[in-house]
Amino acid sequence: MLVELRSDTFTKPTLAMREAMMSAEVGDDMVGEDPTVNRLEAHVAEMFGKEAAVYACSATQTNQMAIWANCERGDELLIETTGHIGIYESGAPAVLSGVTTRCIPGECGRLDVEHLQGEIRRGDDHYATTTLLCLENSTNIAGGRTYSLSQLERVCNWAHTNELRTHLDGARIFNACAVRGYPVADVAKQFDTVSVCFSKGLGCPMGAILVGDQKTIARARRARKLMGGALRQAGILAASGLYALENHVDRLVEDHQNAKRLAAGLAEIPNVNIDLDAVETNLVYFEVNPEWGTAADLEKRAAENGVKLFSVGGSQRLRACTHLDINEEHVDRAIQVFRECLESVR
Repeated sequence: MLVELRSDTFTKPTLAMREAMMSAEVGDDMVGEDPTVNRLEAHVAEMFGKEAAVYACSATQTNQMAIWANCERGDELLIETTGHIGIYESGAPAVLSGVTTRCIPGECGRLDVEHLQGEIRRGDDHYATTTLLCLENSTNIAGGRTYSLSQLERVCNWAHTNELRTHLDGARIFNACAVRGYPVADVAKQFDTVSVCFSKGLGCPMGAILVGDQKTIARARRARKLMGGALRQAGILAASGLYALENHVDRLVEDHQNAKRLAAGLAEIPNVNIDLDAVETNLVYFEVNPEWGTAADLEKRAAENGVKLFSVGGSQRLRACTHLDINEEHVDRAIQVFRECLESVR
């Protein structure tokens, strides 16, 4: 049995999703004539309470489209130190938009007003002009943590009062909504733009979408073309997004339950350090005792026994991710393999 815990991006389309893709009506999206893409964009815009949406290849692309649409060259954005845009997007804000990224230390990947006070720079030619605030919900490298709605309201109100635009990297926003119990529209109304990924918790083969007001999304659509992301008969992929929104959102609680099951099992294994209270969504971060070995050692040994996960963020830390292709049997097998590896001499 192979247990794939590296990421929810490793999910395979279900048979029903493949059938929806096979039967999708298509056209040329670059000229606005793919009916399935149009239907997906209209549906997501309505769901998020926004005027418009634009479909794209990936959440990295939609994040970068948002930066291009919200900023001017020479501006800067603020983001929490562990934010995906600042770490895992290849320096794209600088390369594609001429925008500087300034990282602000927060708490568990989340920013609050106290972290941001005094950090806005404008009116001084020595500095890049602070224009955009980017948040991430749920967080990735910070451990799958989520924002309360009150914190989002507080931070975004502060940002807008200080004439900052706001963007949410909502790659796993539906995971956050499942944990917190708030509607996506209540989150989205705090932000000028929101990016949503279909290829993570929703289990699509690829695709992401950006929502916002008409003017900003029109500018983002131009950014998509400029960045080489013009789409043609993309309805085949958009159909997977429509299917996922109808069938894969409510089931995210199963991934969270499996994550907690995995975390509980890990907590009972020697040479593991894990904070059970930090496991909110489908991401499980833990550390191995350096006296046993390194995270890379465990990653290698577990893979040799059919369990794949990533070592991340230092020599001792690992991440396991649950998703729709992982059930309780897979979780129990992973726990068994980790125990066998960590109880043995390296």
